[in-house]
Order: sequence, then structure tokens, then C-alpha cells
Amino acid sequence: MHSLERIGRYRLGRRLGSGAFGTVWLAHDDDLDAPVAVKVLADNWSHRLDVRERFLTEARMLRKAGSDRVVQVYDIGELPDGRPYFVMEYADGGTLAELAEAGPLPVAEALRLTAGAARGAQALHAAGIVHRDIKPSNVLLRSSPGGAPRVLLADLGLAKSLAQASGLTLAAGSAGYRPPEQAAPGAGIDARADVYALGAVGYRLVTGEVPGDPGRVVGPERLRPGLDAEVRRALLRALEPDRERRWPDARAFAEELERLASAGARPPRRRTALLAAGAVTVLVAAGVGVALLPDGGSGTDGTAAARTVRVTDGTGQVSAEVPAGWNRQVRVSGWDPAALGLADGHRPGFAVADDLARWQDLSAEVDGVFVGLGEQGGDGGLTDAVEAVRHPGCHYEGADTRADGRWRDRIRTWSGCSGGAGTVTEAALTPVADGAGPRVYVQIRQSGGSSQTDRILASVRVGK
Repeated sequence: MHSLERIGRYRLGRRLGSGAFGTVWLAHDDDLDAPVAVKVLADNWSHRLDVRERFLTEARMLRKAGSDRVVQVYDIGELPDGRPYFVMEYADGGTLAELAEAGPLPVAEALRLTAGAARGAQALHAAGIVHRDIKPSNVLLRSSPGGAPRVLLADLGLAKSLAQASGLTLAAGSAGYRPPEQAAPGAGIDARADVYALGAVGYRLVTGEVPGDPGRVVGPERLRPGLDAEVRRALLRALEPDRERRWPDARAFAEELERLASAGARPPRRRTALLAAGAVTVLVAAGVGVALLPDGGSGTDGTAAARTVRVTDGTGQVSAEVPAGWNRQVRVSGWDPAALGLADGHRPGFAVADDLARWQDLSAEVDGVFVGLGEQGGDGGLTDAVEAVRHPGCHYEGADTRADGRWRDRIRTWSGCSGGAGTVTEAALTPVADGAGPRVYVQIRQSGGSSQTDRILASVRVGK
């Protein structure tokens, strides 16, 4: 194959990828002067008539779908050695897997891309086809002049007609994206199997992680604190082990994701405020009071490093001091405790950091704090929720319980996230003097240097 320079009228370029049964090449259609993708059956399978037929069936199914949301087939043919090939449109934007390699996407973008894949699945289902292997590497992106990239479903190597799928006896699919009914031999499936896989794709794009086994999926809000509760519910409904409880079809799932993406996927942000170190600033429009205060130690030299900033949420109900170098960006629009698996409800809170755009990337060097007001009194629900937090890809340093005159703190720390040098601290604060008082959730990101954890936690205040 490597010695071939042309297949029919198509001039071969680089290899785009290969799988168990075939290789895909970037090629050029000289007659139409356009790039195309050519998929060729692997030489080691050329003698297997069943594999050859499956290869050709994929091309026929792609053609049958006849949708601009599914990779289109232009031509089909045979090499001199008898191996079949088919020619498809070329998706120049790569795959969702490549896009997700850099970490979680902005939520609205992740929802729109997942919705695009769901629209492609719906087109397959309308043509009587179930994909059975939807995952980020099988969702392609093709650039559109002056607009967002077009999302295309590809690789129907495991696809079946819905009529056949109802009586399937062989397991299929990829770990993390495979619904329970598709993992066990002898279980029939329907279009809702693809809905589960689409939910897993959305989960991956939103959190940066592949979901766990069916029925044991960690809530996406635990991997992405602050995630809107409606986004959480939409993804987890798609990932229901019981298909009767999932979205009824891919269209319904797509419509909900599109609605959430259009709504911003979270409560409206008042604005991101850029704060100037070395000045006393009150940002009334943002609803946050900020002042630079001398450090309690040697902070008398007037430098930003020797000062702290007290940041207050938009309601004035919760505040904390952070090093002045961390105060370049502030978000004061509160939070939803559902992000930690607690009861839904908007509560006061704020995030302050030197780079909030990179907050979700735990390998990035970010210094900052998130503070959210928790439940009033209660039985330790916030502490239990913090105990349940996991940060895959990070080294768990352990937990500690500390007390000062104001708070009893339960603190858990991770380091070395995805090879990064910083730390992530999760803390639940319980008032010492008033057991019925409100709890506080704190997350601290530190890129290095001496730890600021103790000072930050001791500075948390509740009440106007």
C-alpha cells in the first residue's frame, strides 16, 4: 500500500489514520480539484469475505444516511489486488478526540458540538441505522466558510440496521462510551444505545474525562466545579444505565443541549473584573468590594507580593483574603451547590485568580481561590461532598482537619495534575462557635512557592 501513489483518479497524500480493518488516506481528486479521504481495506483482511462485506456495508450505510451531518461517500472501487476502497468527504478540522486533548472545552462549545453529533445520530436513526460506536474519535469537524465547523459522524464499521440490532448477540463498542445493553452478549439494542454514547461524548468534552462504567459515573460537576445543574442533569440522563430513563431519542437530547448552549449553560455572569494591584478599588457594577491590605507579617514595603486582597461576592455575604498577585480576574455571580452533588439552588460565591480562563485545566499554572457559601447548619453534607471529590490525573496528598478560632476545616490536597507543578486544595469549613451557622466550600489553586492555604482559610468571613 505504501508504494501506491494513486487510487483510481485520486492522488494519495498522507495517512490520516488506521483501524482494525482499514486505512484512511488524505488524497486529492484531480478532476474536481478537491481534497478527499480514501478508506482502503487492510491487506491482511482481503481474503475474508465477511470482513470485505462489512467494509462495503459501511460505505452503503454512509451513503444511505444521505445527511450533511454524516460523512458523505462519493465513490467506491477496487484496487488491482482486489481490495475495495471508498472515497469520502475530507473533514479538515480533525476529530473531537483531538480537540479534547487540550482539556475540557468551554461548556457552551462542548454542548453545541455534542448536539451536532446527536443530530448526526438522529439522521442515521431516521435511515434505520444504529451507529454502536460513537466516541470523540468518530466525530469529525469540517470547516465552513464564515461559520462554525460542521460536525460529522463517521466510521460505521460497527453499525447495524435497527432491525438487526434488536436481536444482536455480540458485544460491541468502546469502553466508557458503551451502554450496558451493548456490552453484554445476547442483549438487543435500539437507538437509545447511541444516546448513551452521545452523553459520554458530552461528558468527555465538558469534564476532560471519560465517564466510568455505567451506573458508576461520577457527577460531571465534581470534575468541573460550578457546572450548571441543568447541564449535569442533561448529561446524566443520557448516561442512565436503564435506557427507559434516558432521553427518548437523539433529537430530544440535541434540542436540550442546544437550548442550554444558547442560554449560556449557567446563570448569567455579571462581568469579569480586571483588578489593578497596588490600588484600592471598589467595583460597584460587578458587585464586589476589593481592597489591598497590608500583609499581617512583613507586609509593609508596599509591594503587591507583600499585600493581600479581600474579595467579597456580589451579595456581600462571603469574603476572603488572597495574595494581591492573584487578583487579576474576579467572578462574583455565585454558585450552585449541585456542583458538589448537593441540593440545587443558587448561593453566594466568587472566584478570583490570575487566569480564570484556565481554571478548569488542573495542569495549568494558576493561582486563585473559589469560595462558595454552603448550607445552613445541617449534618455535614458539605464535608461529605468534599470527601467525595476526585481529581483524576492528580496525585492525592491526603487529608487534614484543622481548627482556628473561627473555623474547623476539613482539607484535602492534590498535586502534580497531568504533570503540572501546582496543587489543588478542596476544603469544607464549619463554624466553630455556631454549629447552626453556614458552611463554606473553598477550592484553592496554587502554582508553586510557599503555601497560602492556612492564611486564606483563616481569612474567610460570612455576613455583611
